[in-house]
Amino acid sequence: MSDIVQGMEGLGALTNAPKPNAPEPMPERKPVLDAFGRAYATGKRKTAIARVWLKAGSGKIVVNDRVQEIYFARPVLRMLIQQPLLAAARASEVDVMCTVTGSGLSGQAGAVRHGIAKALCLYDPTVRGALKAGGFLTRDSRVVERKKYGKAKARRSFQFSKR
Repeated sequence: MSDIVQGMEGLGALTNAPKPNAPEPMPERKPVLDAFGRAYATGKRKTAIARVWLKAGSGKIVVNDRVQEIYFARPVLRMLIQQPLLAAARASEVDVMCTVTGSGLSGQAGAVRHGIAKALCLYDPTVRGALKAGGFLTRDSRVVERKKYGKAKARRSFQFSKR
């Protein structure tokens, strides 16, 4: 106890722990492409599953062998699909080809959007920050609640009758 520390400078000399180094930079991600130069990802929403392929092109989007304007007739659904491409500023640089099954048109559009965002991250890893900030990489886990016994629907009770 003869060593009395005078000031904060002396505390560093007492500890034997190594001084922390600067954190190592994250390793740079590389694009993950197949033999045809395409990035593949699967998107999901409700009970819809979309398989999405992205490749360099002119901005054409094909859903189940149909142009997106025909498959998704409502403008809101087409806007939903374009969101990750616009956030990454790649709307006119990549072609999207996808097959989607299950659920309804709204769930399918959400699944395609999720798949496009995931495929964009594999195609060009530099856009991951913009997509993550926009919330496009998060899978929307909301699904329909199951029906319970003794109920008309998931929560709806049968009509009450006093007599």
